Amino acid sequence: MKKTVFTLIGLCFVFTGLAQTDSSQKYFKVPAIPTFSITKVPDSSSFTNSKLKKNKPVVFFFFNPDCDHCHLETKNLVAKIDQLKNVQILMISILDFNAIKKFYNEYKLADYPNITMARETTYNLPGFFNIHSIPDVYVYDKKGKFISTFKKEFPVEKIAALF
Repeated sequence: MKKTVFTLIGLCFVFTGLAQTDSSQKYFKVPAIPTFSITKVPDSSSFTNSKLKKNKPVVFFFFNPDCDHCHLETKNLVAKIDQLKNVQILMISILDFNAIKKFYNEYKLADYPNITMARETTYNLPGFFNIHSIPDVYVYDKKGKFISTFKKEFPVEKIAALF
């Protein structure tokens, strides 16, 4: 009887150990800009990581066009865009293209050449960054190395201070 109890307890420890997964995020494990293909707004053209400008920082800004907080963060970004004029900003959503395009037009994002708005249809980027809430921001330096993340905000001053 004791053998059976100890065997069961031992098996519980083994299965518990096997069930645990590595909790570190992919963007920590692979600190370079991930490979991606997104659909640009407003023209539906393809944009990939190979089209990023060399030697410029990159900010991934995941948003939802129906999110009030995303609207506030975008207003703040546009108002302070001069602080990030040398930063490539990718505003990405997984939602409907027309809703994203409406958001794009509402904030006149065509006026800001360093902002690229796009729809992500493969869900690779949200999976890579393990996105569970929005807005969600990931910052890469000019060499393409991950340096910071900001959850539920787009703090222009903090991001500008990183460069």
